[in-house]
Amino acid sequence: MTAATEPASATPQPRRPRVRWSLQTRLMTAIIGMVALILAAAAFATSAILGGILQQDLDNSLREPTTTAAQQLAHPFPPTATTPTAVEVLDATRTEPGFLFLYRGQEGLDGAYVDQQNEVHALTPAQLSELSSLTTRDAFTTVDIDGLGAYRLGFYNAGGTFVVGGLPLTKVSATITQIISTTLLVTLAGLMALAGAIALIIRRSLRPLRAVADTATRVAAIPLAEGAVSITERVPDADTDDHTEIGRVGLALNTLLDHVDTSLAARQRNEDRMRAFVADASHELRTPLASIRGYSELSLRGIRQQRERAGGADGAGGAARVVDPVAEVTQSSLERIQAQSLRMTTLVEDLLLLARLDEGTELVYGAVDLTRLSIDAVADAQVAGPDHEWELAVGDDPVVVAGDTGRLQQVAVNLLANARVHTPAGTHVTASVGVEDGAAVLRVHDDGPGIDPDVADVLFERFARADSSRARKTGGTGLGLSIVKAIVDAHHGTITVDSEPGSTTFTVRLPARPHAPEA
Repeated sequence: MTAATEPASATPQPRRPRVRWSLQTRLMTAIIGMVALILAAAAFATSAILGGILQQDLDNSLREPTTTAAQQLAHPFPPTATTPTAVEVLDATRTEPGFLFLYRGQEGLDGAYVDQQNEVHALTPAQLSELSSLTTRDAFTTVDIDGLGAYRLGFYNAGGTFVVGGLPLTKVSATITQIISTTLLVTLAGLMALAGAIALIIRRSLRPLRAVADTATRVAAIPLAEGAVSITERVPDADTDDHTEIGRVGLALNTLLDHVDTSLAARQRNEDRMRAFVADASHELRTPLASIRGYSELSLRGIRQQRERAGGADGAGGAARVVDPVAEVTQSSLERIQAQSLRMTTLVEDLLLLARLDEGTELVYGAVDLTRLSIDAVADAQVAGPDHEWELAVGDDPVVVAGDTGRLQQVAVNLLANARVHTPAGTHVTASVGVEDGAAVLRVHDDGPGIDPDVADVLFERFARADSSRARKTGGTGLGLSIVKAIVDAHHGTITVDSEPGSTTFTVRLPARPHAPEA
């Protein structure tokens, strides 16, 4: 088999989108369509039955004028020596307009008809030729005669001679057309009235369901995961009748919302108690930590002074003194106490800050120059991390926002410290400040190893650690980025992170305002 004869693979056609109709549209379409089908079938049956009746009446109406014409043909009056023509027969009988008479004489087929002005006309040879194929097999038949239209023809035996009489179907067709038109108009009017009534009934019946859907939509728009939340939306009592199916749905939704509201209230109470506990514990821990730190510093200062005096005496007298080993152990212990107290103090201060930010009582607003703030933060980072490459990208014009200077300074410092601590030596870190789409933007970018995707989703949560994705371990508390996010959220801003191996960027967006020199 050659390539030309191989069947071509059919190209898959895209599936057409499925049309989704509302319940009201489906019900109306089904009911109106079924009623329209029933009415159309009834109209068709009525028209068929009435057409048969009218045709039967027309067949009966043919008998009398055809018999009269046949008698005139057999016994002409006044008498003639020859057989009268079809025109002479109709002139003598004067039948109703439209009547057609046809017979086969010795000279062949002859026929005539009476027009609407009661004038008799002979059938043309072409018309006679059309009718020459008629047989007496059927008593009645319908034919379409050129120039005359549809005719109903009846065959009769008049003294051994078969004659044909016919009447036009114009009246029957007009009657049926009028009946069909009237039925159609009445059907359309009835369907329109039915559609209006059904729409009203369905709309009233589905109103409780719409109320349920509207309530669910409003509840879905509530930020249930943020802050103190209370669900006050409920389905109206008028739409919660438990005697109807839809009413039971509304009642069940209200019950569900009651349970959810109770659960949210309990969750909020637990969060409030937890915040109060953290704030109280942090506040209570500050005093003993300060005491421990103060006494350890005082003791270390005394030991150092003693060592200095002992060293001076040795230099003056030239005699070597042996340092007391107990003092050595005491100094080492005090140094460890001081280091750990400093670490605990930092942790307590961070927890206290988070608790206050959650309560919304920590910020003091003023005009903050992010450009100057970033310059100072990068300068401090260069001193703290001389083994990193630091770069600052800012514009000539200052970027001013409304915020708390100290807290926004903490945002920049924490982001730069995060880049310094979690990247290896030699990493290039860039801090940039600008305005984009009406928002002040602070970015901190580094070309370090990136953030592990397993911890990317929880990076801003409290006590989250990303050491597994970085080149070296740290002893941080895991609160730095959570504090950054809390401060940014308190300023109605956003913080995002985009990380891949070799590129990590933290982006802070804050509502900006035009620079005011007088500020």
